[in-house]
Amino acid sequence: MKPQHGPRRVIIREWMTLPQGERRTADQAAAFAAKASERHGFRCSGDRHQTIMAWLLPRTGRA
Repeated sequence: MKPQHGPRRVIIREWMTLPQGERRTADQAAAFAAKASERHGFRCSGDRHQTIMAWLLPRTGRA
């Protein structure tokens, strides 16, 4: 299992529990990712913010 699998699940769960109006745009995802990267310390090979954005963008605007 990858080291960031646990934080990935937690962050996506937090994102999906937000009201739909708060997770509609890429700008909202970027703001959330910035806060999440501060809250969740996990190791990744690149930029933590970009990793979180890659997790969130496919779920942006979903019901």
